[in-house]
Amino acid sequence: MRFYRLLYPLRTYLITSGRGEESNVMAADWLTVLSHNPPLVGVAIAPERYTHKLIMRYGEFVVSVPSTEMINDVWVAGTVSGPQKVKGMKVTFVPSKEVSAPSIKEALANIECRVIDSRSYGDHTLFVGEVINYTFRRDAFPKGEPNVLQGFLAHIARSKFVTFMNKVIRPQTRKD
Repeated sequence: MRFYRLLYPLRTYLITSGRGEESNVMAADWLTVLSHNPPLVGVAIAPERYTHKLIMRYGEFVVSVPSTEMINDVWVAGTVSGPQKVKGMKVTFVPSKEVSAPSIKEALANIECRVIDSRSYGDHTLFVGEVINYTFRRDAFPKGEPNVLQGFLAHIARSKFVTFMNKVIRPQTRKD
């Protein structure tokens, strides 16, 4: 077993990159918030991925938050390489507000990022993106919190995914 499987399940995202006919999308689990102020996210992508080449060329990407309704597109985005895979998907690319990389209409949210740093770590490059704009479905994030009934995805392994239950748990706290 690979060590990183001990960290799963991890949320699954779609990363869009490129421009126009060169637009592409890939699935990514290895994504994290790096800073609140300034708003930064990091995504680890292997250099052999087509998305890696597009992010290096254009210096921007979009993090799209898929729902369970997009599971087949997530699977294609994560298992097929190159720009031809988009033709076999049902995602609708729409213009982003601040970057040239497209957003995904069907996504629960789209986070537009401009690359401010990239470094190689082992067999992946960590792209650090400054969040310069974002859009989201209000029903997916009422009161600024995720509505788990909207079907957020988490990846377990290979072709196995889970979603979240409508059960909120809270730690017991001491009353001082």
